Amino acid sequence: MTSQLFAVSFDAGHPLRVARFWSGVLGWEMSDDARDGVALVPSDDTGFRLRFVASQEPKVEQNRVHFDLTSASAQEQQGTVDAALGHGGRHIDVGQLPEEGHVVLADPEGNEFCVLAPGNRFLAECGFLGALACDGSQEVGYFWSKALGWPLVWDQDEETAIRSPHGGPKITWGGPPVAPKAGRVRVRFELAVPAGEDPGSEVARLLSLGATRIDPATTGDEDGPVALADPDGNEFSVRAPR
Repeated sequence: MTSQLFAVSFDAGHPLRVARFWSGVLGWEMSDDARDGVALVPSDDTGFRLRFVASQEPKVEQNRVHFDLTSASAQEQQGTVDAALGHGGRHIDVGQLPEEGHVVLADPEGNEFCVLAPGNRFLAECGFLGALACDGSQEVGYFWSKALGWPLVWDQDEETAIRSPHGGPKITWGGPPVAPKAGRVRVRFELAVPAGEDPGSEVARLLSLGATRIDPATTGDEDGPVALADPDGNEFSVRAPR
């Protein structure tokens, strides 16, 4: 038994505003399932939703996860940049060099993402949302490969990447040095247990792979999603079947 990556969730001061931004950039529609709150449903083979969760905690550091958006041409890259700016995004400087070719932007609440130049061979088989690029160790890449049942598609120089057998974006980890973690991560994975399976058994499996359980007293309803952390300390949750 392996969990499904049901959603990638973002903490947001104004969830609807951020959701509308990403809906405009990605072309995804709002979910009509009230249980998901503010969420977007993919229009391609991405395989997971985006959820935007209300939070009063301000963003104080660069996210450990950002999106890499692909381009088939220079004109398409510029079109994506223009669309993002038109929906409320902005240019940011994270130390990128002009010759690197990609454009670094942020959504209305500062969540970083990149619009890649054409010709990126590593993401050639992926769609517009090419990758979830993560700051993380080789160990955490191995953990998520086993947790999701997704094969490793890159494992060199302590850099790792996995991809669903059904397609969609890659999830990548850049290896050391991994930036120190300050507070709860604002971009998190939400897992869903397959129908007919016991969430408790899946939690036990994830713990055996190297996850740690977060004190339920600090994470809300004990009967709700189970809060865990991966080997790099990134919080994630496991929910009952949908």
